[in-house]
Amino acid sequence: MAGRLDGKIALITGTGGGQGRVAALRFAQEGATVVGCDVNAEGNEETIRLVRDAGGTMTGTAPVDLGDSEQARRWVEEAAAAHGGLDVLYNNASAARFGAVADFSIEDWRFTIRNELDLVFYTTKYAWPHLMRRGGGVVINVGSTAGLVGSRHTHKVAHSATKGAVIAMTAQLAAEGGRHGIRAVCISPGAIETPGTASFFADPEIRRALLAPQLIQRPGKPEDVVELAVYLASDAASFISGTNFVVDGGLTAL
Repeated sequence: MAGRLDGKIALITGTGGGQGRVAALRFAQEGATVVGCDVNAEGNEETIRLVRDAGGTMTGTAPVDLGDSEQARRWVEEAAAAHGGLDVLYNNASAARFGAVADFSIEDWRFTIRNELDLVFYTTKYAWPHLMRRGGGVVINVGSTAGLVGSRHTHKVAHSATKGAVIAMTAQLAAEGGRHGIRAVCISPGAIETPGTASFFADPEIRRALLAPQLIQRPGKPEDVVELAVYLASDAASFISGTNFVVDGGLTAL
């Protein structure tokens, strides 16, 4: 049975674990050739092994610091050269620092801007000409409910700023890409339990605070986000562009 992504070359950032690892496994399972990258070389190699053991096709480069424009350019260019182009760019990778605005350092602000916003621009900038030459493709960005609503429990001024910018950037990418056949979409998760957030959900008080505003009383799973990404990367979603999809257990519904 044909996969939904058969024949597609998919670049996925942050494949060393968490949602990026799940994305690599699912995209490969659906027939895509996956090219990953991460700052974590050991984690990225483990993902490649898992994909190949499952019968999928994946290559990857690590460590790659996508907040460095030259490293981002090199990763995209080498992937496109190796595979004759690209069809999907899945901007999954990010790293943020958190704190209340009055106490938040300039260093932490710039770290978050660099590692949640700059890297999305860099990879997209360098992938764009290849998507144009291909006659189209898909850019999938990962936003967050932090870019849509505030929180009394989490101090996240920089994270909110970057994810709001990613959501807005996606709409502009869709506007610029339309005439080239390039679609751009954004997925904004809410409270998703990953290895990176497991400690929050392990604390009963923090867990209650995270889940209390949701209509669905469980943490999200990486699969909840990735299954939507698979659909959006597929030809079945060919009439969808410029939209931000919220995956948050109903957090923003009320």
